[in-house]
Amino acid sequence: MLYQGLKLASRLAINLLFRDIRINNPAILELKGPILLAANHPNSFLDSILIDTLFREPVWALARGDAFNKKWHARLLRSLRIFPVYRNSEGVENLHVNYQTFDTCVELFKQNQIVTIYSEALCVNEWHLRNLKKGTARLAIQAWEAGVPLTVLPVGINYSSFRTIGKNVHINFGEPITAEKIPLSKSDGHRHQHFNQCLQEELKKLVYEIAPGDTARLEQMLGSPVHKLEKLLLFPFAVVGKIIHLPIYYPLQQYTLKNFGETGHYDSVLSALLLLAYPFYLLLILLILLTIGASFLTALLTIAGLPLFAWCHVRTKKQFDFQ
Repeated sequence: MLYQGLKLASRLAINLLFRDIRINNPAILELKGPILLAANHPNSFLDSILIDTLFREPVWALARGDAFNKKWHARLLRSLRIFPVYRNSEGVENLHVNYQTFDTCVELFKQNQIVTIYSEALCVNEWHLRNLKKGTARLAIQAWEAGVPLTVLPVGINYSSFRTIGKNVHINFGEPITAEKIPLSKSDGHRHQHFNQCLQEELKKLVYEIAPGDTARLEQMLGSPVHKLEKLLLFPFAVVGKIIHLPIYYPLQQYTLKNFGETGHYDSVLSALLLLAYPFYLLLILLILLTIGASFLTALLTIAGLPLFAWCHVRTKKQFDFQ
């Protein structure tokens, strides 16, 4: 129930969190499994929120194991269809959990489900593809050896900013990798290496390589022009939208900046807090309007219009950190 509710809320809010979402092959979002989405990992759990929101079918995900260290964290994450994967740095005594997670994923594939794995096994806010770890290869080969007709789908996720709400994002899907492309009869080392070479070559086509400080290339690759007429027409509504939403945005932004500003999780945490808090903010405004004597219909129409004002602000605000 929690998962379905958050997925619905995310679908309603996605055009407020992102200004422009470009997908090179939108038809893929309608597919059913068994599919393993092998993605880069530039923006913490916002990557999973974005992918899960866009796909029609439910999407399970794998996350770093230390996020499951507290029991209530583990229960919450599992209810959101997220499973742990441990790295050596998170304790070799926990590595046995990976076998359980992979077994669970194979069972999900047998039920034609979709799972996301972040093949770099590390989140860094950057426009760069890192070397791939072996986890994706191991999971895919385990599924193929179990007789599952799994498709591994490379996914490149590219953001215009890691600090700004209302950013642009490009999601690029690559050529599928199937069992026929991997020499499964070879040794583990050989087939893992061959798989990673195939996946790395595909992801290189999908993940934008932009050097830090190269604002010209960043704007060229991920900019979305705003027509002067659109900006002129939306400007007054955008100003109202910014002012009305400042009481919710500013405190959450300052809290996130203080506690996560120096980490790679800032953008994800702020987006998640806004997503969760916004319905309560609308409810509070509804109650205030009713308290001061507005009719229920007037209050309801006002509340319905507030996201539109927010959308106008998102459409006209900056797309990059350097603007």
